[in-house]
Amino acid sequence: MAIGVVLGDDFRWFGLSRPLLQLITTITLAMPANSAYLCGSVLILKGHARMTDQSEYTPPAVWTWDKENGGQFANINRPIAGATHDKDLQVGKHPLQLYSLATPNGVKVTVMLEELLAAGHSGAEYDAWLVRINEGDQFSSGFVGANPNSKIPALVDHSTETPTRVFESGSILLYLAEKFGAFLPTDLAGRTETLNWLFWQMGSVPYLGGGFGHFYKYAPAPIEYAINRYTMEVKRQLDVLDRQLADNRYVAGDEYTIADMAIWPWYGGVAANVVYEAGEFLQVETYENVQRWTKEIAKRPMVKRGRMVNRAFGEPETQLHERHDASDFETKTQDKLEAAE
Repeated sequence: MAIGVVLGDDFRWFGLSRPLLQLITTITLAMPANSAYLCGSVLILKGHARMTDQSEYTPPAVWTWDKENGGQFANINRPIAGATHDKDLQVGKHPLQLYSLATPNGVKVTVMLEELLAAGHSGAEYDAWLVRINEGDQFSSGFVGANPNSKIPALVDHSTETPTRVFESGSILLYLAEKFGAFLPTDLAGRTETLNWLFWQMGSVPYLGGGFGHFYKYAPAPIEYAINRYTMEVKRQLDVLDRQLADNRYVAGDEYTIADMAIWPWYGGVAANVVYEAGEFLQVETYENVQRWTKEIAKRPMVKRGRMVNRAFGEPETQLHERHDASDFETKTQDKLEAAE
């Protein structure tokens, strides 16, 4: 049973999807103080309003860390860096070792690696190790050594004289593109335009993810100002992308590049209603050029494969927790592993 605890109109919800949250919020507003109501499997408890409303909040002179600050990722968010425990990274047989999870940032890199292999770059063979960020794997000493920022994805290239660590998804895409001479135009104008859009994604997506996504889907309570603020910005970004794609097959022109690989998992995911499930709210169908581009890239075989790698959610047949060989797509997905148990 999910439980909603309400003090006045200050909502604190646990275990609710956003559509259900919206319904329960409507019911709660009509409830008197000091009352309870059972709505399906949701128990709503409404008490008196707090002495101070959130709108009256005044930041203190010095901020202090409240570990119980709420939200889906409160257990792994912290204001300090560094490792929390000792654990070495696993190393497989291939030159490239990827430590990741199939979030949009992780998918960028696995799509790139699969595209490189399909294009004949055998040196792009890789081992992909699952990093369960909700369990704090990214705070192990080994992972922090690969990425002091403790964010996925992280890549270690063992083909160099001294293993080369590469972190930040945009940096990994650029590193691989330059290493293999692929998916990045060599002429100055084409290269520059591709990098323009690669860095556009890196600079824009925090407003989509940490801004809109957090307050729309993950925050412990809906905050109208925050949702409106970031919705406006995300819709502006979608319009920027839609206008660019009106005159170009791909983001940076006629050629499929690392710019598309960087942007598609996030903005294509929003357009397809698989990231934050906010398609109706954002009216994503109105961005016709983004929709055309999203669907075209989704059909690429290597994009389909890349989305499966390090995926630990969704239907079992779409999950390939670790990838060490091309044959793993046929033999090591979760549906097959579970059937063999």
